[in-house]
Amino acid sequence: MAFLLGLVLGVLVGIGLVVAFAKSENARSTKRRALAATIASFARMTVEDSRKILPGDVYPSWVVFSRQQKLKWLNQELVKIWPFVDQAASELIRTSVEPTLEQYRPVILASLKFSKLTLGTVAPQFTGISILEENESGIIMELEMNWDANSSIVLDIKTYLGVALPIQVKNIGFTGVFRLMFKPLVDQFPCFGAVCFSLREKKKLDFTLKVIGGDLSTLPGVSDAIEATIRNAVEDTLMWPVRKVIPIIPGDYSDLELKPVGTLEVKLVQARDLTNKDIIGKSDPFAIVYIRPLPDKMKRSKTINNDLSPIWNEHFEFIVEDVSTQNLTVKIYDDDGVQAADLIGCAQVGLKDLEPGKVKDIWVKLVKDLEIQRDNKDRGQVHLELLYCPYDMKDEVSNPFDKQFTMTSLERTIKNTQNGTPNGSSLSSKTLSRRKEIIMRGVLSVTVVSAENLPAMDITGKSDPYVVLNMKKSKTKHKTRVVNESLNPTWGQTFDFVVEDGLHDMLILEVWDHDTFGKDYMGRCILTLTRVIMEEDYKESFPLEGAKSGKLNLHLKWSPQPIYRDT
Repeated sequence: MAFLLGLVLGVLVGIGLVVAFAKSENARSTKRRALAATIASFARMTVEDSRKILPGDVYPSWVVFSRQQKLKWLNQELVKIWPFVDQAASELIRTSVEPTLEQYRPVILASLKFSKLTLGTVAPQFTGISILEENESGIIMELEMNWDANSSIVLDIKTYLGVALPIQVKNIGFTGVFRLMFKPLVDQFPCFGAVCFSLREKKKLDFTLKVIGGDLSTLPGVSDAIEATIRNAVEDTLMWPVRKVIPIIPGDYSDLELKPVGTLEVKLVQARDLTNKDIIGKSDPFAIVYIRPLPDKMKRSKTINNDLSPIWNEHFEFIVEDVSTQNLTVKIYDDDGVQAADLIGCAQVGLKDLEPGKVKDIWVKLVKDLEIQRDNKDRGQVHLELLYCPYDMKDEVSNPFDKQFTMTSLERTIKNTQNGTPNGSSLSSKTLSRRKEIIMRGVLSVTVVSAENLPAMDITGKSDPYVVLNMKKSKTKHKTRVVNESLNPTWGQTFDFVVEDGLHDMLILEVWDHDTFGKDYMGRCILTLTRVIMEEDYKESFPLEGAKSGKLNLHLKWSPQPIYRDT
């Protein structure tokens, strides 16, 4: 009996030990899995995640000094040496900015010079630093700076009437980002050959103008003209990609100076659904197009009266200095005659998004402000064709009939395509100011294949559509037959146009609904001839503008006959 009791107790104890061991192992396994998940979560943490879970007083250094470091130590040292910086910088500004002031001097003034220039006793404050590039060629860093200056700047201006006015520039407030380039790196102290500096971003530049001993408001227009001159001078002398090169070790640093790298061909095609700025009638839109916002580098289109979907079809050419950072800006205004024009909207395209030698056809949404991207209002769209041609793509292509003249980048690209050579070419230093313009004459064949999902215009829920084809410049028209009671008509009709100037002409296709006593407009497609000239044969579907739905299926062919004329 005792034996059986001991056996039972032993079995029970053994089972208990096995169960306890199993539970212990399961608990340890659960803890290990939870710990592994925690470690994996920490591994995926970003700096911003760390800022959220850690109180500010216990931030580790790798959280505080992430991408942009604080510069309290630099500001302390700058305050000490500021009197010497003031003296050197004032002389540098005078010698570099004064010629630019003269360049942008308003026509109402006879002269514009500095009579006094000191930066004051208040040193700027640097709020952050970022290292952008660090390799064998050099180091590039950006410094963010705030400056509420008490500088003493007096401009001595003279009018053509013999009136001399000393104008003080006061209350300067500036916030921006300066870029410093230390290149090239060398094996002797201070380890770099030269320093380049440039104003990479101008966030704020405020100042006031005051006539010493008088009131500037008594001279209408002078204040605005001088303010514009100062801003243009800053833009032209300091804004990136312009950079000032300061040699540290004697040598040739011409490669660090600003140099054009290519040309940007811009075709301002059209805009649509613009916001109406007029109370009576419609806006009279025109566009300002530029890469650098300087008066002599900005292009203006013609004004299209009383139209919220204007067609310009104008071509502009710009010099590009830095593809990676520069943008093409388009601003559309309502022309109010003698009054200041009202901004309808603006758009921007980064040049880095363009493929060299290839035309980019895009619609860009207009916004109220390029700096503040919180505008949800529909202000319309602008249609652009862009072609970036780097200078180093190929030697220049000259007029085969007269080598004294050269063609625009777009014309050279088209000619290269037709000759079977790679797209794009460059203008050499020997390019002369005169040139011949290539006129792309040829025959354009347009096959109106079909349409899809057209809007219903009749009570029966159908339409009787037909298409009117109009060559804008030559004013040649063709019309398809009417397809009765169809929202997905098929025409399959081909029309030929003799085009005298393909680069500057447009094809407009309008879809109409035929009625017994009239017609109803359904929508339109507007096409430049750039693509068909370059590709010579392509098929595409084009959405109808001004319609809730619908698209046209087209087949376009081009038979070229280029001729040349003097410009």
